[in-house]
Amino acid sequence: MKLNVVLVEPEIPQNTGNIARTCAATGTNLHLVKPLGFSVDDRYLKRAGLDYWNELNIQYYDNFEELLKKYYSCKFYYSSTKALNTYTDVKYEDDCFLVFGKETAGLPEELLKKNREQCIRIPMREGIRSLNLSNSVAVVVYEALRQSGFEGMKNQGELARLKW
Repeated sequence: MKLNVVLVEPEIPQNTGNIARTCAATGTNLHLVKPLGFSVDDRYLKRAGLDYWNELNIQYYDNFEELLKKYYSCKFYYSSTKALNTYTDVKYEDDCFLVFGKETAGLPEELLKKNREQCIRIPMREGIRSLNLSNSVAVVVYEALRQSGFEGMKNQGELARLKW
């Protein structure tokens, strides 16, 4: 399954670096919507992504509308603590877009209201504001991949080859 992760105005380079590493490990495309709260040359961004940058398909957009216009026929899911549906309620489609907002504010409320049925949330205990952005991306990406049986991914580790 081919997936796309969209970060709308990400602010923390370490989070984006960790997300880039998850995208590289899963073959997921990464789309960054400006303004970014850091330089793409930031050492924290690079350190978190380590040596996987050459394995990453990353695209940049000046605004979210530019991305929507380019991929108008694709399915979008919007991650928010305000969503009614959980991320496991969705049957993810090949080449769908998983959209996440900036760390301090999430996605704009008008965007969520316009796309109410495509909004998803990760369940949490009452009183907890949110998960870390990079953790949230990993949770949703791996659920989408689980639904496809982790198609195209290495499913067996080296331990299985050891003779006891």
